[in-house]
Amino acid sequence: MSMKSIGTEKTIIALVTIAVVLGVLVFSIGGKRVLKISHAGSLTVPFEKIEKQFESSHDVDVQLESHGSVEAIMQITELHKAADILASADYSLIPMMMFPEYADWYIQFARNEMVLAYTAESDYVDEINENNWYEILNRTGVKFGFGNPNLDPCGYRTAMVFQLAEIRYDNSTIFDDLIVANTNIEVIEGNDNYLIKVPEDLDPNTNKLEISDKSVSLLVKLEAHSIDYAFEYRSVAAQHGFGFVELPDGINLTSIDYENIYKQVKVRLANEKMFTAKPIVYGITIPKNAPNENLAIEFITLLITEYGREVFENWGQPPIIPAVASDVDKLPENLQPLVIQ
Repeated sequence: MSMKSIGTEKTIIALVTIAVVLGVLVFSIGGKRVLKISHAGSLTVPFEKIEKQFESSHDVDVQLESHGSVEAIMQITELHKAADILASADYSLIPMMMFPEYADWYIQFARNEMVLAYTAESDYVDEINENNWYEILNRTGVKFGFGNPNLDPCGYRTAMVFQLAEIRYDNSTIFDDLIVANTNIEVIEGNDNYLIKVPEDLDPNTNKLEISDKSVSLLVKLEAHSIDYAFEYRSVAAQHGFGFVELPDGINLTSIDYENIYKQVKVRLANEKMFTAKPIVYGITIPKNAPNENLAIEFITLLITEYGREVFENWGQPPIIPAVASDVDKLPENLQPLVIQ
């Protein structure tokens, strides 16, 4: 064999070796495990913080996808998209929409409250307060917004807030003036109870009201002053630097002391799902068909223990300590010691 042939052979071997090494590297990078999380829009900021911490200690790409909570669940149950974790702004959506086929447990892990967000440019911002906000919203030229009740818990909770306001302020015109007059939503009253009926076609009066698929999307319009006020969760308004009107506990859906008042109001969505007003509590689960259950367990562990609790506390969503499970026996074994029932 000539020296030239030997040299050529060595070159080929070297190139093959490099190709193999590069192939391994590409496979390692491209083959990184993916953890898909479908979650309520109001969880975006704290979940991004937890995502970074989780990725720093795991060889994994956490992919967050935010929706209104109803829509987030429908991504799994109707569109059959794979998700390793589902986190909802209303824990009761999980048993209502996912049990028993797609899940059989959930964990309650954080709280929130309803507020009315604004900017320094909002009309009458110097006048508005917890006692006159509904009068300000009803003024000519003032435009407000909230999430679509059919897709977003913040939306159907906003409808509840308006009806609870009638009870709190002893004013029977608030819901009619601001909701009925500007949408196809209606309310039926009987025996000191109220049923709010939400149709598929909301038909909002767009000169007065902006309805978005998820309430957090209204923040852009609020910043641009295309609306003056938006009903949001307190954490969302605070996280994004907006001012907000703190609503009384009797209507802000945060206090267990007012549960008997809250439950006087119910909302029936276009899909016939019924919700009774109650304090805001977030829920999380791992769908039965999750591709990466073990990773999901580790992420939830981080979320409901010290690090995650601190994140939620810092970003205005009080954590539930300890987290509360629907059925401890049905939880993955590693999560069971971390919760109560």
